[in-house]
Amino acid sequence: MNYRLALMIFLQFFTWGTWYGQITKYLAVRLDASGQQQGAVFATFSLAMLVAPFFVGFVSDRYFSAQRVLAVLALAGSALLFLLPGISDPAVFFGYMLVYCLTFTPTLALTTRIAMYHLAAPERQYPGVRIWGTVAWILVSNLIGYLHAGTSPVLFQIGGTASLLLGLFAWTLPDTPPATSAPVSWRHLAGVDAFALLSKPGYGLFFAASVLICLPLSFYYAMANPALTDGGLPNVESTMSLGQVSEAGFLLLLPLAYRKLGVKGTLVIALVAWTVRFLCFASGNVALFYPGILLHGICYDFFFVTGQLYTDRQAGPAIKTQAQSLLTFATYGVGMGLGSLLSGRMKDVFTAGGTTQWAYFWLVPAGVSAVILCFFLFTRFPESHE
Repeated sequence: MNYRLALMIFLQFFTWGTWYGQITKYLAVRLDASGQQQGAVFATFSLAMLVAPFFVGFVSDRYFSAQRVLAVLALAGSALLFLLPGISDPAVFFGYMLVYCLTFTPTLALTTRIAMYHLAAPERQYPGVRIWGTVAWILVSNLIGYLHAGTSPVLFQIGGTASLLLGLFAWTLPDTPPATSAPVSWRHLAGVDAFALLSKPGYGLFFAASVLICLPLSFYYAMANPALTDGGLPNVESTMSLGQVSEAGFLLLLPLAYRKLGVKGTLVIALVAWTVRFLCFASGNVALFYPGILLHGICYDFFFVTGQLYTDRQAGPAIKTQAQSLLTFATYGVGMGLGSLLSGRMKDVFTAGGTTQWAYFWLVPAGVSAVILCFFLFTRFPESHE
């Protein structure tokens, strides 16, 4: 069973990894898009997160098996990815990308729900399944680097093919039935049941930190590729995949950290790593770019995967999908949406005569990360050692 769940995660992250880290550079080179336009297109992912996951979470919680919904969305997304290379207007590209993201973003909660449902001990077994998403990201990043496809239509053709395979494979997954057959209520449709988690001691603080840390996270995902390219880092796509290699290693260490340090301790380590990595990038020293990239494992695993496990524990059986959707809403929706727009704006602010002052650019997310770290350190977190 676990190998099938691992393949599901692999195909999902392979699709995601084809375009997510490269799209701003593609827009700048192919469509001559400004920083604000790049940030706006990158924000379509977050805009979709504000709507789609809750709706699809409601559907899969009430009416349809999660793997069926996943299959339909992946097939629709595949068709849209194949259409993107034919678009040359940034405004039109924005519209198509928004529609695509409306098909992709719900799959993040769906695959988590499917995996958690079929694993006997999610807190122990899920990292071993989730690691295949990291492996997929490493492979596709190196493939794109090898093909020099970072600014090529091949980018979306690879993603479309992977999404097609995911859609077909999803039909073969074991059944993950709706969790409840209770009558439809406006509370469930609006996600009110999931928002009730915010009243639990500790979860409200985690939710707030999740939103805030995604402001600097967007700076990394949206602008690291062009920034490190300008900074002289060789073979950027392949080199940045070292972050996913680090992610794989720290994912294996996560169960130990989660058990020994608790939720708060694990999250604090992640926040320290976020601050340090941005200072490495701000240095402008190519030698320090490498540790900045390698810190990605701690930054991502110790915050976001910990959050998925914490959310699964806090949520009741009837709202697990919506609870994961609440988490993705907070992080990839609200936080990264604002962060994407801010990163694009900051790029334009620090650009003059076609040259971007990346050192000043990276000090912005470094400062935000440091403030969040201080906020988290000095706030009581009563459930840090569940």
